[in-house]
Amino acid sequence: MTLFEKIIAREIPADIVYEDDRILAFKDINPQAPVHVLVIPKQSIPRIAEAADHDQDLLGHLLLKARDVAGELDLKENGFRL
Repeated sequence: MTLFEKIIAREIPADIVYEDDRILAFKDINPQAPVHVLVIPKQSIPRIAEAADHDQDLLGHLLLKARDVAGELDLKENGFRL
C-alpha cells in the first residue's frame, strides 16, 4: 500500500482541506511553499503517463477542484502552481 493509499484509508493522519468521493486534498507535511496542498485521486493512478483515456473525467475533476481549493485558501489573487 502506498503512502497516499494509507492517507486515503485514514491509516496515516493528514490535515485534510477538501474531500469528495473521487479526490482528497490535504496539506503537505513537508511544505515547499507557505501553502502547499496535495490533491490526489482516490483511484490509483501511479503516474500520469499511466492514465487511461477513461481517467479523463476524474483528472478534469481533480484539476477543477484544485482550482477551487486554491480559491478557498485565498491563493487565486497571487497565483498558484499545480
